[in-house]
Amino acid sequence: MLALRLTRAARPAVQLRRLLVAAASAGTGLLLLSSLGHALAHPEAADAAALRLAWCAAPLAATVYLALAVARTDPGTRPRPGLSAVGLGPARLMAVSALTTALSCSLGSLLALLVFLHLRGDLTGLPFDGAAAGLLAAGLPLPVPAAATLLTVLPVTATAAVAVALRPRDPRPPVRVPRRFGRFGAAGGSAGKETFGAYGRFGTRLPQAPGDGSTDAPGDRRTATTALLEAEGDPPAPENAPEPPAPDTDSPAGLPWGVALVTAGLAAQAYAGRSAPVPVLTVLLGWLLTGTGLVLAGPGLTHLCGRLLQAGRPGALRLLAGRGLMAEAARIGRPLGVVCAVASAGCALTALSGGPAPAFGPLSALGALVVGGATLATLLTAAVEARQYRAGHTAALLRLGARPALLRGAAALRAAVLPALFGPLVLAIAALSALPLSR
Repeated sequence: MLALRLTRAARPAVQLRRLLVAAASAGTGLLLLSSLGHALAHPEAADAAALRLAWCAAPLAATVYLALAVARTDPGTRPRPGLSAVGLGPARLMAVSALTTALSCSLGSLLALLVFLHLRGDLTGLPFDGAAAGLLAAGLPLPVPAAATLLTVLPVTATAAVAVALRPRDPRPPVRVPRRFGRFGAAGGSAGKETFGAYGRFGTRLPQAPGDGSTDAPGDRRTATTALLEAEGDPPAPENAPEPPAPDTDSPAGLPWGVALVTAGLAAQAYAGRSAPVPVLTVLLGWLLTGTGLVLAGPGLTHLCGRLLQAGRPGALRLLAGRGLMAEAARIGRPLGVVCAVASAGCALTALSGGPAPAFGPLSALGALVVGGATLATLLTAAVEARQYRAGHTAALLRLGARPALLRGAAALRAAVLPALFGPLVLAIAALSALPLSR
């Protein structure tokens, strides 16, 4: 009930993102049901039916990734002060996010089932003069357990992914208590932390004013001061404490691995192009390695864009835009790498087919639309998440006197520099992927 109330009371932008998840779920569910219909219409071609079902893994993964990105940016399920007092702790909010994701994906799966039954003619007769009868096995009985199993794959997978990604984590690192030894080396128990109330109880260890004959050691006086400050909510810095580390401005660690995987994928595709019968598994392995490499290299390339913006003698605009890209590299770099992987694969397939769309059927076009639309929506959702996390810094800059036009210019510069680097990279990788196979 709480998930339904939060879903109904959300803002229009949040509702739009949830509707995008439902639409992607509907497209994926229709593709899964179409593979079932092909298997029913052609029982002798089991390999072709299994291949169609395997191709549904790409839209399924893209939809789950979109659902996870939408769950991360949902403001209704974000931990806020005071929610734990009414029973809405981190675990409960994670459960609400998972239930909201399950509702959106279930709505999409139900819509896919209705469209599938309508195209088969099970509801109001065959539409479009029976054009989809051969694809969806119209006239044959539909196995309900198989259809229900296929439709529940996406909601269950997306809900489990959201629950795992948003599970409560302890932000404090584990404290290592040093081992104590008693007399003559005997192991002793660790001493518990002494509270301020226990320190001053019955006046046994009250600190005395200087010069009145007190025999307290400097360590005791420091213990009393530390306990008092901890009780007031302002713990002091320990003696000889190291300075806080500087912000991490190094490139993400996945860039070398991403470059290595992209190189290995292109090499596998070049090896496959040398054989007379092109091995399909080798080509698929090469594309998989290339896509995985782009995903891993996305944060590092985004970080590199930020560094290039600050090259030379940067002004306030370039400095602000570059620092913003470096700070957001880990958040928007991976979705950007996924978009680049999908775009490069699409460009390579278009180059191999010899034209824009004659070689693609309606189901292939639907799969490409689901994968491309879901990855692009995931990138936009990640940009919204980065904007939410940057809201505090933006407000601080405005309070310091920064002009709103400067902030808008920095955002526009960040949005313009990314396609300038990733666009030629995508085209180059697509050309290298299609070149060995087009001979």
